[in-house]
Amino acid sequence: MPLKLSLKPGEKFVLNGAVVQNGDRRGVLVLQNKASVLREKDIMQPDQVTTPARHIYFPVMMMYLDESGAEKFYEEFATRLNEFMGVVRNPAVLQDCIAISKHVMAREYYKALMLSRKLIEYEDERLGHVSSGVSAGGDAG
Repeated sequence: MPLKLSLKPGEKFVLNGAVVQNGDRRGVLVLQNKASVLREKDIMQPDQVTTPARHIYFPVMMMYLDESGAEKFYEEFATRLNEFMGVVRNPAVLQDCIAISKHVMAREYYKALMLSRKLIEYEDERLGHVSSGVSAGGDAG
């Protein structure tokens, strides 16, 4: 099933590890086969990994972008998810954590990544701020 990306002028995205930037006009890209694609707004830089939920998101993102090297990021993911689940009491958030883990185990990294965004949103609500890095509500891939 093809994936259609509508791109803003100058928008960057990662396609199978390559950083690509759209030109000066809106554009549409249709991917005909499976590929790892992340829009700029979904890409977290290492210096943005500043909270427990972001410590979950980042290794999941890296597993998605580098599936062949996923093992090297898995231990960090598992440790951070375990820590997060040890302090969270919200049943819905705990269910999201379980679902994230199941998606990672099934190598469904994009699904895990999008659920991990919910953890960041939950955390930001509890901390009373919206931090930089990974905006709310994105869809690509």
